[in-house]
Amino acid sequence: MTETSIPRAEQSLDEEETATLAVDDDDTDTDDDDTEAPAGGREKKSAGESDLFRQSEIAADYVEGLLDILDYDGDIDELVAGGRPVVEVVGAGLQNLVGQRGATLDALQELTRLAVFRQTGTPSRLLLDVGGYRTNRRKELAAVAKNAVEKVKEYGEPVRLDAMNAFERKCVHDVVNAMAGVASESEGVEPNRRIVVRPAD
Repeated sequence: MTETSIPRAEQSLDEEETATLAVDDDDTDTDDDDTEAPAGGREKKSAGESDLFRQSEIAADYVEGLLDILDYDGDIDELVAGGRPVVEVVGAGLQNLVGQRGATLDALQELTRLAVFRQTGTPSRLLLDVGGYRTNRRKELAAVAKNAVEKVKEYGEPVRLDAMNAFERKCVHDVVNAMAGVASESEGVEPNRRIVVRPAD
């Protein structure tokens, strides 16, 4: 079995998913974990998405309050993407809100989900992104997934990737499962849960 390392993002671009709220973000081949919508798939409030957009508005207000307390400047966008509420914070000097491999961002996301839950009484699958970190990380992980697929097809042996959080695993699953002749599955337990890419049965 081949080991493949994940190229690390720059210190300011590291990455997602803890599970403290009553939201099941365990990754499986079919779950929808912490998935961002594909580029171009974003859409402002539309029919049937009013509740989700309301969650994004609540989250945006909460994040704005946090930024004020922390004395950070950033533009906040709230939207619905891929069937989930999304809040994006854009601006310079936001690296500290991301943290190493997105650890700080994950914690902020959980706090924001809790804020939404307190107001709505409904567990939220809100996705929080700061400084485009998740978007950039998704691109990196797509390259990792494609590289693993190439190795599996070339050598016919499973490839085990480095341990990842749920957001990262979901990104890899999405890429692998869109390709013919290969399949992916997760193994292990947090924080050492990882993906194995193997030839399809």
